[in-house]
Amino acid sequence: METRFKRVFLIVLDSVGIGASPDAFNYNDIGADTLGHIASYRNGLNMPHMAKLGLSNIREIEGILKADKPTAHYSKMQEASAGKDTMTGHWEIMGLHIDTPFRTFPNGFPDELINQIEKETGRKVIGNKPASGTGILDDLGEKHMKSGDLIVYTSADSVLQIAAHEEIIPLKELYEICEYVRVLTKSPNYMVGRVIARPFIGEPGAFERTPNRHDYALKPFERTVMNELKDEKYEVIAIGKIADIYDGEGVTDSLRTVSNMDGVNKLIETMDRSFTGLSFLNLVDFDAIYGHRRDPQGYGDALEAFDARLPEIFEKLNEDDLLIITADHGNDPVHHGTDHTREYVPLLVHHKGIETGESLAIRESFADIGATIADNFSIVKPKYGTSFLKEIKE
Repeated sequence: METRFKRVFLIVLDSVGIGASPDAFNYNDIGADTLGHIASYRNGLNMPHMAKLGLSNIREIEGILKADKPTAHYSKMQEASAGKDTMTGHWEIMGLHIDTPFRTFPNGFPDELINQIEKETGRKVIGNKPASGTGILDDLGEKHMKSGDLIVYTSADSVLQIAAHEEIIPLKELYEICEYVRVLTKSPNYMVGRVIARPFIGEPGAFERTPNRHDYALKPFERTVMNELKDEKYEVIAIGKIADIYDGEGVTDSLRTVSNMDGVNKLIETMDRSFTGLSFLNLVDFDAIYGHRRDPQGYGDALEAFDARLPEIFEKLNEDDLLIITADHGNDPVHHGTDHTREYVPLLVHHKGIETGESLAIRESFADIGATIADNFSIVKPKYGTSFLKEIKE
């Protein structure tokens, strides 16, 4: 089969859900609606370019007009895997199905694990509880600076985070500690999705996390569409935390980012390249800075800022390029707690050959994206997912 699109640009708007999934009750997420609640909180969102693509054609969002002639095919996707975390969502997008959710630790990590960390590193552990990344620095940052102890904390996600001041514990040592902890937590006894190095700087009362964060994820349990692309000599350009999420599997080039806007800049840089394959971007600020911190005003500002950059992306698209915009889960900033929310995610599929975008069937798995990419490049298709390639051609 001849390749339909030479380049596919896949953008994951991290946590931008579009309404509770039918199984939201299983996750204590009845009524969750990330986009809807942000729009209501702000008396509407100003996102004219997403509007033209057809965002409100999926379901109406306050302030965003429905498009008479959408420039993208549009739908929403339901997650098939168990869980609502970043890794599960992204792995499913690339063709996997996760039956067993990654473990979370609402009461902190077991003593056995903490003892192993202390013994190996020669440093005591403080914290060991669910906490916000900024809050725990306010609580324990000064103590850490005086003692050199490791600040270990978790969240509602399956993560073990280690915070350290860059002038107290050098980055090299922090990264080595996290690599060791990653090995420990691969055990089925723990099954932690990600170990995250969280370096910071500053003085008590004015600590700031630095861009030197590094994620250490589990490797995907099976081969993904990215592996198949790489093996067939296609490019897979990972932007943002994509390489971390897949532990480098199937990645041919990795570009780190420090913010959503930096992520868009890096995406545009890849659009200036001549390549055949996939450019895969995650925009994490929606989730990390606004969703978990329950900040609907800031979340809305970030959405509008992304929308304002879309004309630059459209300008760079070639006739044989495909743009896919989606998300990996929800994180409703007016919902209870600080956890992700089990939601549908939007699906907008744009190329220059579309005269009027049409509604696609509601997708039963995020893996439909992976299946479509595999179909386009005539590579081994994933076991899960249904391609919509034929539905989006001219």
